[in-house]
Amino acid sequence: MPHYEFRCRTCDDTFEVSRPMAESSAPADCPAGHADTVKLLSAVAVGGTSSAAAAPAPARAMGGGGGCCGGGGCG
Repeated sequence: MPHYEFRCRTCDDTFEVSRPMAESSAPADCPAGHADTVKLLSAVAVGGTSSAAAAPAPARAMGGGGGCCGGGGCG
């Protein structure tokens, strides 16, 4: 079951709530009983293992430029 992180605006406590995704936007009271809470955005980490070898990163193109004149000598 997913965990959602909340912060209490009254006591500034941060806490987690486990609930189904269908209830992810439901309000949550802080453990101290305060109702003025806000749901925090959490970073998601996905990990695992694979039996296949990792593909090498693609080579970066060299050269190019950009800027105001498309890589030419501006003056």
